[in-house]
Amino acid sequence: MPQPSVLVPLAEGFEELEAITIIDLLRRAEIKVVVAGLKEGPIRASRNTLHLADMTLEQALKQKYEMVVLPGGLPGADHLNADPRIHTLLQQMAAEARYTAAICAAPKVLADAGLLDGKEATSYPGCLNKSQAILVEDADVVTDGKVVTSRGPGTAMDFALELIELLLGAEKREQVEEPLVR
Repeated sequence: MPQPSVLVPLAEGFEELEAITIIDLLRRAEIKVVVAGLKEGPIRASRNTLHLADMTLEQALKQKYEMVVLPGGLPGADHLNADPRIHTLLQQMAAEARYTAAICAAPKVLADAGLLDGKEATSYPGCLNKSQAILVEDADVVTDGKVVTSRGPGTAMDFALELIELLLGAEKREQVEEPLVR
């Protein structure tokens, strides 16, 4: 099986705990993770930490991915939502039956791109409304077809492990999860 590739776009104000957990666990699973900043230079996260992306989103969009994962956090999710390149990418991924995933406030980006219509989803409380998706409010992670959503920083590890299982199977998930001593 070829190594899957995943794009994780980062915007100013992203939630560190979510983004770093996703990147870390997917890389532990030997998934090729491309971290792309919406613009050049360091990206200041929601807790005022600075991060360097692998490349810009413009550069990253020249590649194909099996999955795009949006970390939440505010105003990070709002910045992702305001970038038309993100909406175009998400719609293209959906049209090609590839995975899109979002956590915390970022499921709103999926909703605004039209990917949650009639889908079951979850998010940080209050970030989605019933007109955008069929809310599953008590679930930490919800997978509906090729769309995966999760609630927030406290669910980031479960979310990342679900993404690993979707891309590489339950055995790989277990291989990554066991040494985490959960």
